[in-house]
Amino acid sequence: MRNIIISFISGTLFAVGLAISGMTKPSKVIQFLDFLGDWDPSLAFVMIGAIFITFIGFQLILPRMNKPLFARKFILPTSLKIDSPMIIGSALFGIGWGLSGFCPGPSIASLVTGYKEVLVFVAFMLVGLLLGGFIQRLIPESVYRN
Repeated sequence: MRNIIISFISGTLFAVGLAISGMTKPSKVIQFLDFLGDWDPSLAFVMIGAIFITFIGFQLILPRMNKPLFARKFILPTSLKIDSPMIIGSALFGIGWGLSGFCPGPSIASLVTGYKEVLVFVAFMLVGLLLGGFIQRLIPESVYRN
């Protein structure tokens, strides 16, 4: 029960931060990505804030802890390898974000608005996740991990 409460509080804090920062507004995101047009640099401060908080967590707090406060162990990435799935996935993510203005986290937070565009985006995002998993299972790992 404690994990559910902590997850609820964390998710709510994250969603409120997204809404306050403007990350849930596709028009604001598109303006941030439009360097040659009506560029709005304000979302850069959101990124700088996130990097700063993450830096504090990883450099100052994480080394002093044996395990998380509410879990048995830390679950951290073990690979630093830049491979073709990461490059292709990053490119597809960027194309989708740039074309729609929706990012997965903010789009989930935006579901509460009930806007048709958000519902359609999230539905097709889920289709894309399923399709990506299906494609990964079809291709032998040795083909794309070399």
